[in-house]
Amino acid sequence: MPRGVSDAVKKAACGLLNLLLPGECRVCGSHLNEFSRIPVCAACLKAPEPMQADYFCSACRMPFLNRYPLDETGRCALCRLGVQGFDAVYTYGPYEGALRKLVHLFKYTGVRPLKKPFGDWLALALPREQSFDVIVPMPLHWHRRWQRGFNQAELLAQEIARRWNVPVRNAVRRRKATRMQAGLTNAKRRANVQGAFLLKRGQRLDGLRVLLVDDVLTTGATAAACARVLKRAGAKHVAVLALARTDRRMSIDNFQSDDFQVPQSAAQAAGSPSL
Repeated sequence: MPRGVSDAVKKAACGLLNLLLPGECRVCGSHLNEFSRIPVCAACLKAPEPMQADYFCSACRMPFLNRYPLDETGRCALCRLGVQGFDAVYTYGPYEGALRKLVHLFKYTGVRPLKKPFGDWLALALPREQSFDVIVPMPLHWHRRWQRGFNQAELLAQEIARRWNVPVRNAVRRRKATRMQAGLTNAKRRANVQGAFLLKRGQRLDGLRVLLVDDVLTTGATAAACARVLKRAGAKHVAVLALARTDRRMSIDNFQSDDFQVPQSAAQAAGSPSL
């Protein structure tokens, strides 16, 4: 069958199916004109844009409204105090709007084909000049994975591994089912994930550059806890790659609160006032 005729037949069939079984975009609610494994319109799939800010922390890449929270090397208070367990962070866009809804579709309703466009965005966020020896997905506790049916971070890790030609290694397991982090303060988030991760038996990462992949980065407490386990396994560099991150646009005043508590010794070691 000639291609033109084939396309016309396909379009007519899709139109008939849409008439009989109309579908709506799961992000904006508009009518879908053609069937796809991703129940989202083309406009919503193009909507998420990269994170934009005039000021970023040079280490964790958290965005800020001004330079005030950053020191002369461009590091934020958390990085100056050594609270973070990772060496670098790369993210695509802010966890809001269409991107937030797309992540929820992927994570909570099992729209797994979203891994393809997500992989494209992750590839845009990760600088090509960076090199890694292994990619480690953020682990889920076995019970949560059983409930969900998959680990969203592992699907994303596989996508970036295919593009970077780097092996994926499930080197870490989550040994306790932590509370959901949403709604917790910074201090409670760190306490919630303390001791949550354990290196799998027989795994060593001596001298390796590791890319830790997750879907969303909020305060970084979970990523930091996992990164510290990877460092104890011998990794010389741990970078975090996430699809989205919370855009807090904090000033230093946000860190000087009861939610952000670090040991007095850590503050003194960093040469900064106790926070």
